[in-house]
Amino acid sequence: MIAHRGLALGVAENTLGAFRAALAAGATHLESDAHATADGIAVLVHDEDLVRVAGVDGHVADQTLAQLQAIPLEGSERIPTLAEFLEAFPEARLNLDVKSEAAAAPVAADIREAGAQDRVLVASFGSRRRKRALRLLGRPAPTSASVTQILVAVPAAKLGLLPLARLALRSVHAVQLPLRTAGIRIDTARMIRRLQSCGVEVHFWTINDPAEMQRLVALGADGIVTDRVDLAVSLLG
Repeated sequence: MIAHRGLALGVAENTLGAFRAALAAGATHLESDAHATADGIAVLVHDEDLVRVAGVDGHVADQTLAQLQAIPLEGSERIPTLAEFLEAFPEARLNLDVKSEAAAAPVAADIREAGAQDRVLVASFGSRRRKRALRLLGRPAPTSASVTQILVAVPAAKLGLLPLARLALRSVHAVQLPLRTAGIRIDTARMIRRLQSCGVEVHFWTINDPAEMQRLVALGADGIVTDRVDLAVSLLG
């Protein structure tokens, strides 16, 4: 069970409090997002701006770390750095979405400094920034498919062109998908098996309905990304 931005019940998402709550609820993995501050620090926040999460005008990339961390969030939390997360949760497994080109280098530096390559899966919709972060890590780390790979692999798997799907996914360890991609249903036992035959895990996001979680696990899904990891663990163990 992958806790999407932690467990944000009474605390802001993507904060140490949300991650602590998710682990207490039984999450096996945490999910977060990384942007870079104006002074080049990797911080855990989803949006490029601060409107939704903090009710403040402005962009993360235009703020220094000190400015960002002076902004109070729900539950007396603040935006954490990736380095703070890795220190606070030294054994937690993290699925990290690199959200900007500027974040790739500081993300890699923090993971490398913490020796956390084995417990951080590097993800990104953008292939270039994902590959850059991986290249800077110094040694191999798990990673998931970017959009360009998915747009080849999913249609190929649908058509039974498994050699092509395997070629597209040859360098990754997981595909992380909504129920439909490029107009193709992924949430069938056949599609899940075909993708898994390419040597990758299949994770679905973002699933908050307990019945849907149960259905996907029964079909063979390897992972469920959810905002409600407490419900997922209660239902599925």
